[in-house]
Amino acid sequence: MPNTILIGAQWGDEGKGKIIDVLTEGADWVVRAQGGNNAGHTVEVGEERFVLHLVPSGILHDGKRCVIGNGVVLDPVALVEEIRGVMDRGFSVEGRLFISDRAHVVFPYHRMLDAQGEACKAKDDQIGTTQRGIGPAYSDKAARFGLRMGDLIDPSFPEVLRSRIEDKNRALSALGAPTVEFAEILAATQEAMAVLAPLVCDTVPLLHDAVRAGDTMLFEGAQGIMLDIDFGTYPFVTSSNAGSGGAATGSGVPPNRMDRVVGVLKAYTTRVGEGPFPTELFDADGEELRRVGREFGATTGRPRRCGWFDAVVARHAVMTCGVDEWALTKLDVLDGFETLKICTAYELDGRLIDHVPANVRQLARCTPIYEEMPGWQTSTQGITRYEELPAAAQRYIARLEAVSGAPVAILSLGPRRDETIFREPRA
Repeated sequence: MPNTILIGAQWGDEGKGKIIDVLTEGADWVVRAQGGNNAGHTVEVGEERFVLHLVPSGILHDGKRCVIGNGVVLDPVALVEEIRGVMDRGFSVEGRLFISDRAHVVFPYHRMLDAQGEACKAKDDQIGTTQRGIGPAYSDKAARFGLRMGDLIDPSFPEVLRSRIEDKNRALSALGAPTVEFAEILAATQEAMAVLAPLVCDTVPLLHDAVRAGDTMLFEGAQGIMLDIDFGTYPFVTSSNAGSGGAATGSGVPPNRMDRVVGVLKAYTTRVGEGPFPTELFDADGEELRRVGREFGATTGRPRRCGWFDAVVARHAVMTCGVDEWALTKLDVLDGFETLKICTAYELDGRLIDHVPANVRQLARCTPIYEEMPGWQTSTQGITRYEELPAAAQRYIARLEAVSGAPVAILSLGPRRDETIFREPRA
């Protein structure tokens, strides 16, 4: 397998965890490059279901090595809990999981500032964050005030942490929020680092040695391009680069060592949290998509907003991420629909546009331009070859390819590994 970047091509929750798990079979390394434990990757192995938040999905494959890269912000206490959960289910991390010493750390004061910041906003300005402290941790990183995993194993860490907490407690007090206790945070962090310290290293030379040795790599992102800090529906976005560019800056492996970009799309569209969503449905079809697709967040359990497939968003992903091919998920969710709709463009203030406006207020005024296609109204469960799909399903996929600008190479018809069809991408 060529070195591959896998990105979410909508608002996250596209089913990246399952696709990463499937592609890991052909990779030697799986590298998580951005985000934090505000995103969850759901993987089903046999009868078992795993929800991973920080540990790369490759840990579920024996012999594969995994890296949490410098672009990630991680909560050490949460990471230890996740590692123990993986180990309790029979998967070893020894010699297989490596954590960048440049990865920034999420502390309890970040979570408190996250919650307080959201509570202080007017309702229309609330982002709908998971309140895991991700945004404040990235803010500290940009302000050159953060602490990294390498700092946590330095002898000076207690005094540096004390200084940070004194500063953050002043900020919390000014907001009328409770303050945090230095001793409690230090003790919890040191307890977590007793587990994590042996896994912390400079992952840049580690990965470059692997590249020189001819090992193959799969770069795993969180969220989706429409939540990217630069190219998403700003300010209703995450705090990192969720597109393909984040794979290089978040791992230290340069772009000229990347070979292809796989974008993950649902056969319809969902998003969690606040912000504009042009194809969102508020009718029985939207409820049916949510019910059949089990559309509830892997991290928060929040019901996802559901809508028809948006080709404008898909083309935006192709342009900003260089998508070479699609992995199309949850086609089976559409099995029962008599009629399907595809948004091919927007109408904005009387004008027809074929791109995503940068201004979030303009995007909120966009009306989707739909074309309709007949559904197939028969089960696709158990189908293992593309040619066996109903003719209407094949036509639907072909139309998605035509209006999105990239071919469908992988088709997912369920959550398990064996519910996947690999298809040669069209020229």
